[in-house]
Amino acid sequence: MSRFPADTPVRRVLAFAAHPDDIDFGAAGTLAKWADQGAEVSYCVMTDGDAGGFEPGDRAGVSTLRSGEQRAAADIVGAAQVHFLGERDGFLAVNHEVIGRVVELIRRVRPDVVLSMHPERNWDRIQASHPDHLACGEIVTRAVYPAAENPFAYPELESAGLQAYKVPWLWFYGAPRERENHAVDITAELDRKLAAIRVHASQHPDIDGMDASVRSFLRENAQRHGLSAGSSAEVFHVVGVNTPVTIAGF
Repeated sequence: MSRFPADTPVRRVLAFAAHPDDIDFGAAGTLAKWADQGAEVSYCVMTDGDAGGFEPGDRAGVSTLRSGEQRAAADIVGAAQVHFLGERDGFLAVNHEVIGRVVELIRRVRPDVVLSMHPERNWDRIQASHPDHLACGEIVTRAVYPAAENPFAYPELESAGLQAYKVPWLWFYGAPRERENHAVDITAELDRKLAAIRVHASQHPDIDGMDASVRSFLRENAQRHGLSAGSSAEVFHVVGVNTPVTIAGF
């Protein structure tokens, strides 16, 4: 059952990921739909992706390649900005330095929806739970609540004019199935999602196999959540942080 009212206005969206390509696998169809509806979509990729790919050699070159792939994929989806935090791939840590940088970006963008990887391990498909993915989820969760909305957290941001901001909605992608509570029909956006994923060619030794697997996952998502036959869907764990029915924190 969805927790996200259909008439909720989405004007600004900020999507976080651990690595280049994570957003495109997890949420590119939904982000493309929002972009088409006029929302301003921004990405933030936390690591430099230097541990990705399959060829030995210049890791710095891999980082440059992957950041270029992410920018090109974002253009396909319709994302206006791509931010890179530049943390080391495979070593993303939940610490206050990184949390502070995420809080800063949230206060700058002031999004209606923040998207993130999920902080809980998925035991049914552990490949969805790379340690960097889990760290991304925990960093964003801590940044959204309470740090972004607490004017006394990271006071240097307040002093610089970045006032506290209450995020209305937090959407997690890559969630364990028991946490899923919202599906988005992306049948109309499927080709753009797959095109964005294919841009990350440095990460896919079998593009056709990847394409078939993603199509199958998305059809299965739609079936599991009761969408019409032949549909494709992205699925999320939606959390209301500051909504009309939210009880304020203590």
